[in-house]
Amino acid sequence: MSTLPAAVHDAALGNHEGGVDWNRVRADFPLLMREVHGKPLVYLDNANTGQKPLQVIASQDEFYRRHNANVSRAVHALGTEATEAYEAARGKLARFLNVRPEELVLCSGTTFAINLVAYSWALPRLKAGDVILVSRMEHHANIVPWQLVAQRTGATIRVAGILPDGQLDLDALYKAMTGEVKLLAVAHVSNVLGTVNPVREICREARRRGITTVVDGSQAAPHLKLDVAAMGCDFYAITGHKMCGPTGTGALWARRDLLESMPPFIGGGEMIKEVSFDGTVFNDPPHKFEAGTPNIAGFVGLGAAVDYLESVGMDAIAARESELLAHATEALQAIPGLRIFGTAPGKAAVISFLVEGAHAHDLATLLDLEGVAVRSGQHCAHPLLQFFGVAATLRASLAFYNTHDEIDRFAAALVKVRRLLG
Repeated sequence: MSTLPAAVHDAALGNHEGGVDWNRVRADFPLLMREVHGKPLVYLDNANTGQKPLQVIASQDEFYRRHNANVSRAVHALGTEATEAYEAARGKLARFLNVRPEELVLCSGTTFAINLVAYSWALPRLKAGDVILVSRMEHHANIVPWQLVAQRTGATIRVAGILPDGQLDLDALYKAMTGEVKLLAVAHVSNVLGTVNPVREICREARRRGITTVVDGSQAAPHLKLDVAAMGCDFYAITGHKMCGPTGTGALWARRDLLESMPPFIGGGEMIKEVSFDGTVFNDPPHKFEAGTPNIAGFVGLGAAVDYLESVGMDAIAARESELLAHATEALQAIPGLRIFGTAPGKAAVISFLVEGAHAHDLATLLDLEGVAVRSGQHCAHPLLQFFGVAATLRASLAFYNTHDEIDRFAAALVKVRRLLG
């Protein structure tokens, strides 16, 4: 089934001097055209959530107007169309990650995906004396589930440190991979520092020691061309709304043998083959982990988001964001008293910073009055900010649809509001 009018597809992109016409790409994002407090919006909170192109918006509208029905429940035409659209999204996402569709569990996002691993893989296996190894740069979604599992099993949490520039201390990480470590949870890209961890190397070292690996790919999927099959991890989690897709969408990839060995931790319809009062025969993976009615229209939208990202090209996106990051870094470094956290080489387009004498929340509030949207706070990474000895930072996170002009307006607004704060 087609969930997008052809005319919308045709208008999406165009080549400009042999490359991507970024102005035309930007025009696909209607929210970027609005004003905030009477000022043109400069949206620099993309690590929090990405904006949605017309193609994603149209795909959901088309689904609800023409195809809305539940999946895998009916033999009528609408039910068949809905099921085909839902499974097509799984196939697109699998292609995007370079994995097999039958290894991809569709869920609400990375938080759900990591909790699925925690309760379905770790909880039945870990015991007192076992160790769960995490890095200091992890998002709370890759810390708290392991703490809950540790409390219930008697396992302990071990933390791998980072270097002052925001790189993971690989020597310390590998030394921490002792025989007691059963699970390693690590971010592919830090949501605060932008650090891109060498996950292929890390997973190789873990595999040599018999350690199961969980990679949080939430901040990697919007920015990098991914090949999860070549990564060598055991689990990989992504979030749809950060990669131009709808909220409430995401996926967990896992090795097939692991999925087959894991019990479901949510029960209901669709995840079963047969139910009686004497017992239940569960469905095959990945469906045994997808109880209840899913966010069908959301996954249709996520499929459209994958189509969109691939039509732009992930290599082109990475190059564009690297260019924007260089511009933004230079602009911010020219502001007296500004400190950037995370300067690892090859980082993603995220800049966390503070300005001497100004509170992060005050700056963010005043920047909003200038039409500039940045994040302030601890970014769901309390242990990381404790390492740097600060209570909060501002975070400007860029996407391929941002512009050099927006960066200049952001820097000018920051200078202006800093003066207002004395």
